[in-house]
Amino acid sequence: MCGYILFAGSNDETVDKQPFSISNPTFLLVLGIISIVTGILKLLTPVQGLPILGDLIPSAAGVVAGMVMIFGIYRKNTDSVPEKEGALDQLGSNLLQLRKPIGLGLLAIAIIHFFLPRTPLF
Repeated sequence: MCGYILFAGSNDETVDKQPFSISNPTFLLVLGIISIVTGILKLLTPVQGLPILGDLIPSAAGVVAGMVMIFGIYRKNTDSVPEKEGALDQLGSNLLQLRKPIGLGLLAIAIIHFFLPRTPLF
């Protein structure tokens, strides 16, 4: 879902009042937090076969998706961008510039993981 929102999301600044709209910042924040938590917890669950490689790429993709979504909300809510950005702000800005390719990559990882769930690395 995060991949679709990042790939096909709108760039307008309007806030939609519907609860499950891709323009609603509360929905995006909750989805981003859930994505990060799920990605981190999935790394901690035991898998058959290779201990860490079973869900490494989908878990990392979930964490990246959540970070991009949360940073997008943060960037919309801040009025001024500081002249000297910290390392986290620079990382978030770079991720936001690559929002559509990241979303497309997330969709590809999700489809591959859906059809090949027990493959190492996917």
